[in-house]
Amino acid sequence: MPLAVVSGALANKPGNGGAAWTRMSWTLGFCRLGWRVVFLEQIAAAACVDASGAAAAFESSMNAAYFRQVTRRFGLDGSAILISDDGSRILGATYDDLLDVADTADLLVNISGHLRLQPLFGRFRRRVYVDLDPGFTQIWHASGTDGTHLEGHHWFFTVGENIGFAECSIPTNGIPWRPTRQPVLLHEWPVAHAAAPPDRFTTVANWRGPYGPVQHLGETLGLKVHEFRKFICLPRLAPGSFELALNIHSADDKDLSLLKQHGWRVVDPKLVAATPDLFRRYVQASAAECSVAQGVYVQTRSGWFSDRTVRYLASGKPALVQDTGFTSRYPCGSGLIAFSTLDEAAAGAEEILRDYATHSRAARALAEEHFAAEKVLASLLAEAGSAV
Repeated sequence: MPLAVVSGALANKPGNGGAAWTRMSWTLGFCRLGWRVVFLEQIAAAACVDASGAAAAFESSMNAAYFRQVTRRFGLDGSAILISDDGSRILGATYDDLLDVADTADLLVNISGHLRLQPLFGRFRRRVYVDLDPGFTQIWHASGTDGTHLEGHHWFFTVGENIGFAECSIPTNGIPWRPTRQPVLLHEWPVAHAAAPPDRFTTVANWRGPYGPVQHLGETLGLKVHEFRKFICLPRLAPGSFELALNIHSADDKDLSLLKQHGWRVVDPKLVAATPDLFRRYVQASAAECSVAQGVYVQTRSGWFSDRTVRYLASGKPALVQDTGFTSRYPCGSGLIAFSTLDEAAAGAEEILRDYATHSRAARALAEEHFAAEKVLASLLAEAGSAV
């Protein structure tokens, strides 16, 4: 049985149920293809905190507790390892055991270049980089920023499916980027028919996120906040109700007030989406998704498609989402409706609610056809010459 090591941020994102699904979908997707899988994460000592946010020891931190909670939830006891970024602390294995895993692994799947610890990284014979932030990754790399950690990988995959094509302005930097998609575990995300109220559009989002705008070819490429402001009037123009599980800083109180004034209901994602199960419950209690994208993804026509949206689709929840260029990749109009303008967004909401049952069935069919973890990862393995 081949062995894959998947590395990504889980303990580094405590209380983020959506991020947990992203990493676990890659991990368990390989399991469903018959691979033995180890999930591996590294974390800086400075990132380890307690429940109050104060500095904490590696072993007793809320980060380590969240790591244990999530990996147990997905049946990864004995197959999940958390290590400090200097290699001095480790949970789930001994350091010698981890070196043996690296030496015997058939593949390292390094999400966002998360694993950087040397000499561990260099012991993997086959190393795949998975880019989840198209535009940020490539522009940072072009500017000489070392935070992308692209060096040392053998294959480069990105969910910016248009990178390298004429329609997309993201630089390739001479790297042969290969398109991939956000995998969803269909058995974990069955169709959920209950939706109360039946016209409730939702999403889970960060208002700003961890990154600032980037500059490319003299243009400022913005964030989700900049796109959301363009559509802040939507609840006044469209049928249905609109809700955001929104992580927004108190410094953005003016934006929060404007959202509420224009009819958006705002809830705390820490209350409704902090764990994988809470996140799933929130999505599946919705009627549909409505969301914008990072300005970087939109302005560059990257073809980025959200990992969150694929879970709405799998649940039979239609998605009304801002076009990033993905319309050239996926059938739109039934189950998935793309918009670029406020009028298009309002019309899309009306269309979804006009024939909800049809859109719901089409949403699930889209997930099965384009985002099933087994299909996505089998395609990646074939591209990387590791098909089983």
